[in-house]
Amino acid sequence: MVYEHEIPSLTRLYFGKSALQKRKIETAASEILFQKGYEEIVTPLLSYHQHEALDEKELIRFSDSQNHIITLRADSTLDVVRIITKRLGRSVAQKKWFYIQPVFRYPSSEQYQIGAECIDETNLAVAINDSADILQKLSLKPLLQISNINIPRLLSQKLGIDIEIFKHADLEALLRLDIPWLTKLAYLQDVESIDEVIEEVDDDLRAELEKIKLLAAEIVYPNVVIAPLFYAKMHYYDQLFFRYIQDNTTLGMGGNYKYNDVNSIGFALYTDNLIEELTKE
Repeated sequence: MVYEHEIPSLTRLYFGKSALQKRKIETAASEILFQKGYEEIVTPLLSYHQHEALDEKELIRFSDSQNHIITLRADSTLDVVRIITKRLGRSVAQKKWFYIQPVFRYPSSEQYQIGAECIDETNLAVAINDSADILQKLSLKPLLQISNINIPRLLSQKLGIDIEIFKHADLEALLRLDIPWLTKLAYLQDVESIDEVIEEVDDDLRAELEKIKLLAAEIVYPNVVIAPLFYAKMHYYDQLFFRYIQDNTTLGMGGNYKYNDVNSIGFALYTDNLIEELTKE
């Protein structure tokens, strides 16, 4: 039996102070992004192509009038890039877009996000600095973690390690291999220490570590760590990526990705987690 006052599990209800806090966060973010040259886009709630970004099991599915499968929007990034590059095409020259809208995951999860995409841009420092400005406006200074998904992928191939070890952050399994330079990579946290490891690895890994080092030199943020072996669970990040973490809660994420031969960068800040942190403050 479902009572009249009940709402589905993992859905969101804002009222009073929480609704006011949500509005303040979204207003602050939109003002900053407009100032930085972004324009706003609101994508359809329903989509034909969400399976390209997520596992089918995470999608809430329906059928349209022609019996084609459509889903509730579960990810905004690829929808934005697809609409700008394919549907709007040459009629729009703008490359920087932001959105404030929820995404939905099976069975009934609802999550509001503030996201931004820079199409035809590869410098991830742009996304980090722009998202950091929003957090600064909100008086939040979470930990910024920088990673490179190519490093665990390369290690998996070179050492014959199951990629699941990295997905599950199984540090013990890596340490049991008893490889000195791999142990150093596992414990590597600050940018300054990269040089202590970089000469002990082969050229492929050295190049990927250099990317982290160069990115860190371009960002302006007071609270940074690096995690070379961290593996993102997002399907489309293919190089550098980052997370904002506060008390084991992820406040946002972003990275480099390629879709339909278009290299881009983007980020998303998780509105509900921001509200929770600001409420603590």
